[in-house]
Amino acid sequence: MSTLFQQEQQHLQDVLAVVDQQTQKLKAETSKRQQDVVSIRRQFWDEVKVNTDTFDDFLETIINMRQETQALAVGETTYDHAKKRLITLEKMQNAPYFARIDLKEQGMKQAEPIYIGISSLMDESGEDFIVYDWRAPVLSVYYDNEPGHVRYQTPGGTIEGELEKKWQYLIRNGKLLSMFDTSLTIGDELLQEVLGQGANKQMQSIVSTIQREQNKLIRHEQGRMLIVHGAAGSGKTSAALQRVAYLLYKHRATLKADQVLLFSPNAMFNSYVANVLPELGEENMQQTTFQEYLQQRIDTDFTLENAYEQLETLLTNSHTDLMGSRRTAIHYKASTAFFTHIEQYFIALTEKGMQFKPIVFRGEEIIPASKIAQQFYMIYGQLPFAARLEKIQQGLMNTLKERAKYERTKDWVQEEMELLSDAAYEEARRYFARKKGLEREEVEQFDITENQLAQLLVARRFKPLRDAIQTLQFIDIPAIYEGLFDEQSPKCEVEHWAEICHVTKQQLAAGTLSYEDATPYVLLKEWLLGMQVNRQIKYIFIDEAQDYAPFQFEVLKRLFPAAKFTVLGDFNQGIFTHAHQLENFEHLIELFGEEETTLLTMHRSYRSTKPIIEFTRQLIPEGHAIIPFNRTGALPTFTILPNKQQLHEKITQRVEAMQLQGMATIAIICQSMQESKEAYEGLAGSIDSLKLMKSSSAEYEPGVIVIPAYLAKGIEFDGVIIYDASKYRYGQERVRRLLYTACTRAMHQLTLYSVGEPSPFLHAPSEQGTIQTKVEEEE
Repeated sequence: MSTLFQQEQQHLQDVLAVVDQQTQKLKAETSKRQQDVVSIRRQFWDEVKVNTDTFDDFLETIINMRQETQALAVGETTYDHAKKRLITLEKMQNAPYFARIDLKEQGMKQAEPIYIGISSLMDESGEDFIVYDWRAPVLSVYYDNEPGHVRYQTPGGTIEGELEKKWQYLIRNGKLLSMFDTSLTIGDELLQEVLGQGANKQMQSIVSTIQREQNKLIRHEQGRMLIVHGAAGSGKTSAALQRVAYLLYKHRATLKADQVLLFSPNAMFNSYVANVLPELGEENMQQTTFQEYLQQRIDTDFTLENAYEQLETLLTNSHTDLMGSRRTAIHYKASTAFFTHIEQYFIALTEKGMQFKPIVFRGEEIIPASKIAQQFYMIYGQLPFAARLEKIQQGLMNTLKERAKYERTKDWVQEEMELLSDAAYEEARRYFARKKGLEREEVEQFDITENQLAQLLVARRFKPLRDAIQTLQFIDIPAIYEGLFDEQSPKCEVEHWAEICHVTKQQLAAGTLSYEDATPYVLLKEWLLGMQVNRQIKYIFIDEAQDYAPFQFEVLKRLFPAAKFTVLGDFNQGIFTHAHQLENFEHLIELFGEEETTLLTMHRSYRSTKPIIEFTRQLIPEGHAIIPFNRTGALPTFTILPNKQQLHEKITQRVEAMQLQGMATIAIICQSMQESKEAYEGLAGSIDSLKLMKSSSAEYEPGVIVIPAYLAKGIEFDGVIIYDASKYRYGQERVRRLLYTACTRAMHQLTLYSVGEPSPFLHAPSEQGTIQTKVEEEE
């Protein structure tokens, strides 16, 4: 054993001793602070004596309550910080650091060793760092530079110096297993070790294996839009989560986790990435799906189709004329041209086309829709759009007020008074007594008049109408949206416009809002009711951004006017209809302009073994640009079978073989949910604990799963089995990317089967030597 290795072992033990000492000290402090918080909560009302006899007594009570509340808030905050730090220290007991640089800054006589970990660690005196947080400005040189002259930015300016050495450590359970002196960003040995491990239930932090191109993503600060176009397995999602951690660290005085919002593909993906930030000692940002965001704004106007239902419908009904028309509609409704179309339609509504609902009370139309329309266009027609609606609101409320007075004398009011229960009568009596400001002893003597009771009953019956008017529910937004698809109004020169109008009105008549209509509908609704923007969110992250239409980005820009955007995607995995004609994110540069936009491309793929990447990159045009990381493994295998019975037998045998090799996560990937259900029914009897994953699945669990390709996107598995890579399933150009997406989920092993003639995309001339092929005859 070398002297240097022994010295590093001793250094590790010294650092671990400091970690242990600080952990024990913080445990005691945390316990005490927790007890203090509990004590303050228990004694709160003992310390605060409520006295309202005089104004001074009342004021003293308020002051005491505020002091106790502040003490409780300070105690809880201090406890939370201590608890969070304790969790970080306990993680550092396993591996307090993972790398080191020897850096000699200008003016220094010798290089200073800087150890790098997931969090900073001070020595016992509290004056010097013995471990630096990986997000510190100085450590950009570790990720970005080879030994030699370097410079880096700090809040105080540019620092220059010489990077003499870069070391990497493999530490497990507090023991130094190996160390590397490397001039590379990350030594292949460490990355090989990390990538060779099995897939986890949740995505893990990658701070010890961040590559130079990933570091550019993480530390980028310029402009409002960062676009990352990365190959499957390039680590863009992992790096984006490290970026969140970096931003929270750098801007910790002004940025909180709840001011960062991640739009993720589905709930299962949310679960998959939920552990990364807590692992780094940070709180999780807000997470949602775009579908959930739309649903909140559409409310109960329609039954809303989700993105996966749209894709499922198109995959399983691909040959019908209706689906051809719908694909035409999807392409147009995804475009910025349609955004402009709706904008012009909204402007035109100031002249004509607004639709209103009548105000109805007890089955009687007390204010006709025609009267509201007359007020909008004739009486208040010279006012701005929002001002007209405000005037109409005021008028409707006044009309309700007068109508309520009239209703108090009606027979139905008398009938309700006679049927009123004793409890309801008592509640009404006390309501008016409180309203009159009576003292406690006077309340018991107070009696309600018949007129007061009638007034209360009518007011309660009119309350839903008042609420509806306050929230502008008298505007018939579904009818207005449908009016957009009147072939003559507005006049539209779009090709196939009549076809688009027909298929849209058919869906709306059924009470369903298609996914391609959801964002346009929300936009029009926001414009009609007043745009509800969110200025609290400072950073937005959009994963699988190739699934978002240009129209949707236009809307997000307006809903979050104060936010900076980081969008991540890969158009080789653009499986939705609107993305078939797009190859990159160039269209997004116009969103904020070239000066505010940075485009990063990540070509190197790390997830899969080199043989898997060399095979999968041949499935797509321009796949030669994808650079595989040099990790060895078995060739993918492809077997052509004559029938489903043999297919299920082969898959069962393959799963058993993978499990014997220790693979904990195995995915049987199908083209659609319909095919997934058929596969599950055929395999459930022969594969133990087989799970069927659906779009509603909230969490991904290890084991053997059957899953449609579009749900597997963004997740990785030890082994992947493509259920049926036949021409029947993957014969058309529009599903080529779906096949590629499914195959690139595999980390270590990829197996493909085909019932009958295989997909034409598996027969590229250059594929020789990248896959083992076998054809089996029917027995």
